[in-house]
Amino acid sequence: MKKKILVLSFFLFPSFAFAIDGVSVEDGNGMGTDMVRAGVQWDWHKRWLEYDGWHLGGYWDASLGQWRGHAAIGNNQKITDFGFTPVFRFEHDRIAGIFPYVEAAVGFHLISRTYINADRKFSTAFQFGDHVGAGMRFGGRGQYDLEYRFQHISNGSIKQPNQGINFNQIRLAYHF
Repeated sequence: MKKKILVLSFFLFPSFAFAIDGVSVEDGNGMGTDMVRAGVQWDWHKRWLEYDGWHLGGYWDASLGQWRGHAAIGNNQKITDFGFTPVFRFEHDRIAGIFPYVEAAVGFHLISRTYINADRKFSTAFQFGDHVGAGMRFGGRGQYDLEYRFQHISNGSIKQPNQGINFNQIRLAYHF
């Protein structure tokens, strides 16, 4: 019920919804699990460490997704995942019509189950999610975004077992 209220809040508060700077979808897999996720982003509209066309910026990322276990060991489950992450991005202003970047982040995730299959347990619904990625923005004003990400999610040893999970992901985004 709490998840439904959170999702509805995005639509019920127009001033909050209008502040959204982008939307994204991610598809990935790892460790006997497929994942799909959708998100919204809010740009920080800040530029730090500017040098030779490069700068450090960032954005807030809120996401909702699902993991689907398919390990041969069995007892595969589906997990709903809500994440909120501050993302730091080191980006070039423009090279040959594209905006290349690298990014890194550490945020939090809440998951609906504490196991995905008989062999992978998480112990807590609260998880930390960190990722590194590289990609490029393109289009007339850099509105399209294509990225590869490597993401690790675990509870940071809050409680054992802390097996965690790794995902390789492709992320597509559109910036308003």
